[in-house]
Amino acid sequence: MALPKIQAARDLDDQALQAAIADTRRKLFDLRFQQATKQLQTGLHQFKHERHRLAQLMTVSRERQLATTSAADSNVPSTATTSAIDNAAEEE
Repeated sequence: MALPKIQAARDLDDQALQAAIADTRRKLFDLRFQQATKQLQTGLHQFKHERHRLAQLMTVSRERQLATTSAADSNVPSTATTSAIDNAAEEE
């Protein structure tokens, strides 16, 4: 079984992304539980696939968070620019 591609995670909307993160964390929990109770006989590669998938989903989530933060920062003038404009207005 091939590892999942990150493009599939990027195609998800925000709500589906958060749901996929929660689902993947639950799958990892279930796998660890099955391994601890000796119910997991084969398929140890599933840990690798689920951890990889979780990393992809969290990476996409962080990319979106940084994109919204940088977009918000570019729309708000910096405090240094604002204070320089205020000082120039006071001098006039």
